[in-house]
Amino acid sequence: MILDTENTNNKVKSGLYIVSTPIGNLSDITLRAIEVLKKSDYVLCEDTRISKNLLDRFDIKSKLIPNHKFNEKKNLSKVIEILKSNYIVSLISDAGTPSISDPGAILINECLINKIDIFPIPGASAVSSAISISGFSDKYFFYGFFPQKQNKLKEDFEKLAILDCCVVFFISPKKFNKSIKEIKHYFLDRKILICREMTKFYEEFIRINVDKLEPFKSDPKGELTVVISEKTKEKNSSIILKESDKKNIQMMIKKLSIKDITDLISQYSDIPKKEIYNYCLKLKNEK
Repeated sequence: MILDTENTNNKVKSGLYIVSTPIGNLSDITLRAIEVLKKSDYVLCEDTRISKNLLDRFDIKSKLIPNHKFNEKKNLSKVIEILKSNYIVSLISDAGTPSISDPGAILINECLINKIDIFPIPGASAVSSAISISGFSDKYFFYGFFPQKQNKLKEDFEKLAILDCCVVFFISPKKFNKSIKEIKHYFLDRKILICREMTKFYEEFIRINVDKLEPFKSDPKGELTVVISEKTKEKNSSIILKESDKKNIQMMIKKLSIKDITDLISQYSDIPKKEIYNYCLKLKNEK
């Protein structure tokens, strides 16, 4: 079948366009995104300095309007008025697909109330990019950014840990370092992919088992996109720690780290690492 690229459905009509922009490498922008941005009367963006670099690169002259989490509610009536006047308005974020852990949902819902047409312009997404190279299950749950409060994080991890799919989240390196203990506790027997600076010059992909996780020695720049693999099918999940194992752990707990004890016990035992780790953690917390 030959697609009709000249179909009237492909023409840029008035309404709101949710335009995906590159997550790093500017060459990843789509031809359709460039076309829509060029024909837009206004482009709503998070940071005008970042968006101007993108627009200048592709000779796009559309007017930029700052639209970030601190002013999107204040902008709402003005933007809706513009859209009702049959203008073409595009919404972009600093990187990736708008409204995915970025401003956008408030405006989109207001457009729905006012029966204003909304059009998605697909493109780059840190979530799908990370999943595509993970080698994990293609069933995934996107969590978004970690909450500020550690108690809320533990509460959410408890729910996420029982899902039979991989989990994707965004996080700063500093926050990631602080959350390693919780990640190990809830996802111990899984694999993890840490993506940094994707599509940029210094992009880095770290693949490791969760139990081997160590903090970054220095905080690298930028946000991390992290994928935790789906649950491991534990054939030996019914096996529990023997009293002899518990005694050995009790003797080692003052001298060795939980990680070292878990590795040692698991070498001569069929007990799941999570079972060993949780018992060590229990002993530590009892002190």
